[in-house]
Amino acid sequence: MTPQLEDPLDIGDLTLRNRLYRAPLLECAGNGPDAVDTLIADLEPAAASGAGLVCQGATIVRGPGGCAAPAMTYVDDPDFVADLSRLTDVIHRHGAAIAIQLEHGGLRSMETWHHGFRRENPDLTQLAVSRPPRLLRVADHLGLLSYDPHVLSTGEVYELAADFGRSAKWAVDAGYDVIHIAGANMGLVQQFLSPFYNRRTDEFADGVRFLELVADEIRARCGDVPLMSKVPAETAAPPGIGPRLTAADAVGICERLEDAGFDAVVPVSSSVVWDMSVIKGEYPGRAWGDDQFALGYAEAFGGRLRSRLVDLGTWLEAQYYTFEPAWNSGLCRRVRDRVDIPVLAEGGIRTRGKIDDLLGTDCEMVGLGRPFYAEPKLPARLLNATDSHTAVLCENCNNCTVPQATGAPGVCRTPAVLRAAGQLRKDGAYEPSPAGESPTEEPS
Repeated sequence: MTPQLEDPLDIGDLTLRNRLYRAPLLECAGNGPDAVDTLIADLEPAAASGAGLVCQGATIVRGPGGCAAPAMTYVDDPDFVADLSRLTDVIHRHGAAIAIQLEHGGLRSMETWHHGFRRENPDLTQLAVSRPPRLLRVADHLGLLSYDPHVLSTGEVYELAADFGRSAKWAVDAGYDVIHIAGANMGLVQQFLSPFYNRRTDEFADGVRFLELVADEIRARCGDVPLMSKVPAETAAPPGIGPRLTAADAVGICERLEDAGFDAVVPVSSSVVWDMSVIKGEYPGRAWGDDQFALGYAEAFGGRLRSRLVDLGTWLEAQYYTFEPAWNSGLCRRVRDRVDIPVLAEGGIRTRGKIDDLLGTDCEMVGLGRPFYAEPKLPARLLNATDSHTAVLCENCNNCTVPQATGAPGVCRTPAVLRAAGQLRKDGAYEPSPAGESPTEEPS
């Protein structure tokens, strides 16, 4: 029978109460005294409103450096990670499970692109799989980026994998249910996997070997904790840029991860560099034109002129990376045909009808990301929906994301969307229906 959104799902030995999850997002919580409270405020609403799984966004396994954006959270301190038990306890009280996503930015770290951070941390280098590709070296020569890479030796790759294992162990001890490897979005793991970045001659010339080693490190320390990873296909890269991972390559990686003991995979299409292929949709003109962020953009990109150039580049990319509903679904279906572990789909999924179409054909579980910025308790509406046309309020305008370059939190900044969410909240649309009662009807 075709699985339903409300049906439970097993990932490894963990049973999730349904097949809806909050995908990883930037929480901008950092590691300060309010970090855990910030994470609770961001993640608890998804659990309280019915999500089966809540994914904490990318956390960095080794510092200093390695953050791809301001105010990311490090999980390289066991004392800090132990305090995250306050977060996991809250999520569990609502009957949901929680995953932590482990990452290192590598060549995409702030020490590459954020001018203010680079100025304040002149001695930081980027961890690199290989020497930066020619295209990125040209960008460095033009002053658009700044590279001072440290290419990892074979022994250092083993130590980096051990960092993933140590952070996973501390997280499991703090109550996390799932370890999620950030294998895409141009972070260091993707850089191992991608022929655009990886030109090594040792055993890690096969980039999947790094993920296999990470799995071994996690299993040795954590036992049978459910383990999953994003897996990229670099099919969204502009024509002529390569070499890159094809969809067939991504399918093969997923097959190998299943053999390596991963319990689920999240196939995603992406580029070889950070661009709007990750967040397809409209040009975020409101965010770029907001004066409250102007100084932050100038600090991040190296001056007002440079920030205007980045603004222009964003506009051009938005013309190329237009919004596509459920843009990873075809890749997910190809993977699902070849593996026997759950395939999770995310990226542009916006209606209950599309969710129902994807389950059992393209994937076993469905995740949403940016829509949670506008509707923190979105799961209640989707799980209670009586109409396949029930849709998220998110307009894919991307005004929530650009200010994160300044360290601002990811929140919806679209007045019409916020007004609609406020009305739904007043009408009780975000309250989970008690067992045995009829679903909450959508307001007209």
